[in-house]
Amino acid sequence: QVQLVESGGGLVQAGGSLRLSCVGSGRDFSGRSMGWYRQAPGKQRELVAQMASGGSTNYADSVKGRFTISRDNAKNTVYLQMNSLKSEDTAVYYCYAARLWSGSRDYWGQGTQVTVSS
Repeated sequence: QVQLVESGGGLVQAGGSLRLSCVGSGRDFSGRSMGWYRQAPGKQRELVAQMASGGSTNYADSVKGRFTISRDNAKNTVYLQMNSLKSEDTAVYYCYAARLWSGSRDYWGQGTQVTVSS
């Protein structure tokens, strides 16, 4: 069982920054790929950023150069630093932890709202 708790969302002006945090519990946190998804009103949930256990990263084209994913395995925490925010970034952001084996499942946090005003 894995539990993920996000924090750091809020209201910010366009051009501003926010840092999201996701604290995980459960076994083998350091061995999991971790990431962030988001879902805007009327849209499908989409992958924003992910980081493999070895540190490699992948970003959605829409956030490259503005968002940075990082992790602190000692704290069982994943971060998403969001800079130069745009109104299009408004969404609920969800932390996820990837399954460790094919017969298992991914895990999701409860979501944190990010609203970018203009």
